[in-house]
Amino acid sequence: MSYQSLQGATVVGLVCKDGVVLAAEKRVSWGRMVMSRSGKKVFVVTPNMGLAFAGLVSDMQALTREATAYANLFRLENNRPIKVKALAKLISNILFQRRLMPLLMETVVGGVDEEGPAIYSMDPIGSLIPDNFVTAGSGAPIAMGLLEANYIEDMDLEAGGELALNAIKSAVARDVVSGDGVDMLLIRADGIEERSFPMKA
Repeated sequence: MSYQSLQGATVVGLVCKDGVVLAAEKRVSWGRMVMSRSGKKVFVVTPNMGLAFAGLVSDMQALTREATAYANLFRLENNRPIKVKALAKLISNILFQRRLMPLLMETVVGGVDEEGPAIYSMDPIGSLIPDNFVTAGSGAPIAMGLLEANYIEDMDLEAGGELALNAIKSAVARDVVSGDGVDMLLIRADGIEERSFPMKA
């Protein structure tokens, strides 16, 4: 089975003036089969950083555990939290190290540190790309069209969350392997708020 047939998902990441939005729908597919309607594709890594993925759920969970362990080790050894760029580079290195047997997923890293809010996207072998807004998964082209038309650089987190939700809804309307609700992280300097939105099948 090809990577393209495994990446069924719609993931959105946005940089806002007061934080970062990471969102993903909940449908887990295997080729043409819906395996679950309650999959989790967004994860909290530190109190001010999160990950979002499109691809194999097992690979998402494995990478999240490893990234969280490294972030906790960094804090213990240096008595300060790891920066968003450093965590993104660490994950990029992990993915590149496994390039001969890659983790089959696209990765979005988002968070807030003393340098401000930031988002990075990666392909399965770790190409690291910073941006103000990103999409990933099979619904990415549809979601990207809506983001490009409506994203504003100084929008606040609430407006960003609404835009991310609308972008995923537009993708779900056309992408059969995306759907069943949306999980969202609203990441601020002082913490992360998790939200979940139901969606009709």
